[in-house]
Amino acid sequence: MSDQHHKENEEVDLGSLFIIIGKGFSKLFSFIGSIFKAIFSFLINSLLFLKANIIKLAVATIVGGATGIFFEYKSGTKYVADLYVKPNFGSARQLYNNIQFYDDLVKQKLVDQKNNTDLSKIFNITPEDAESLKKFTIQPVINENDILTSFDELMQSVDTSTVKSYSYRKFKETFTEVDYKVHRISVISSKNDVFQKLSTPIISSIVNNDYFKTLKGNNKKSLLETDALLRKNLQQTDSLHNLYKKVLLEEAKKLSPGTSISLQEKGNASNKELQLFNTSLRLNKELIEVNDDLSEKSEIINIVSNFQPIGHKVKEIQKNKGFQFGIIGLFLMILGLLLLKLNSYLDTHKNKKKF
Repeated sequence: MSDQHHKENEEVDLGSLFIIIGKGFSKLFSFIGSIFKAIFSFLINSLLFLKANIIKLAVATIVGGATGIFFEYKSGTKYVADLYVKPNFGSARQLYNNIQFYDDLVKQKLVDQKNNTDLSKIFNITPEDAESLKKFTIQPVINENDILTSFDELMQSVDTSTVKSYSYRKFKETFTEVDYKVHRISVISSKNDVFQKLSTPIISSIVNNDYFKTLKGNNKKSLLETDALLRKNLQQTDSLHNLYKKVLLEEAKKLSPGTSISLQEKGNASNKELQLFNTSLRLNKELIEVNDDLSEKSEIINIVSNFQPIGHKVKEIQKNKGFQFGIIGLFLMILGLLLLKLNSYLDTHKNKKKF
């Protein structure tokens, strides 16, 4: 009797469990369905809004585009050229600050002609060339390998406990634009032959900094000392290797024809020779790395690619004033219509409350 009662209780428990699971799935599917309904409703309302206001939106876009084209025509043809650089000794941040400073001077010369004179002095160019400068920008050349190599260098320079507590994802989140190796400096001008006059002053503003000069000198001195020490160690290793081979040959000559050499002795000799060979390989590898560092960090800023002698016309659509003003006109019209719709809704809600 008790067994039958126990069996009935188990059946009731299983039934309740299936009911709970069923309700859970039902709620989940209802939630997913509500999301799709909301997305569908948003799309339908957006299409209805566009259909009702298509003429207004088109007029706003055309007016904005026409205004942009007028300003584009008035400002004349623009040219752009790029300078690719590879800063060393943490000089990228200072370079970004300098480029921002130049761009601020370009913007300010529109209201103060004195800044035009400042630009001509900084770049050692004529006032006409300074007047032609329209924009300075700098941005990193995004390369995932820069993050990987920087993370690897960090992991090799810290202790094991730090390595375990510091993830690549966390490192990537803290990796900023100035931490990339190569950076692109872009200049826009109304003259197409002014760009090569700008590269030397831009680089000199960093190279002539006493702090970076000191870092460069200390780094070069350290690398040269390391290079000399590695060459000395490599020479000693080669001498020891040659001496060891001579000793082995002399010992082999002393042995009589009937004398046998044990496998253990042969193994020891091979191990010692292999150790010397591995030491020589390691020293050569370190020497190559030091020479690479000397080559890459011989300058505070390495020029990867200089400004082109003749700039090319600005043709990117996102830099075209007609496109920019057209988008702004469209956005402002949409914003205005939405505000009117909101105001209408608030008035309706207010009237409902009165009743």
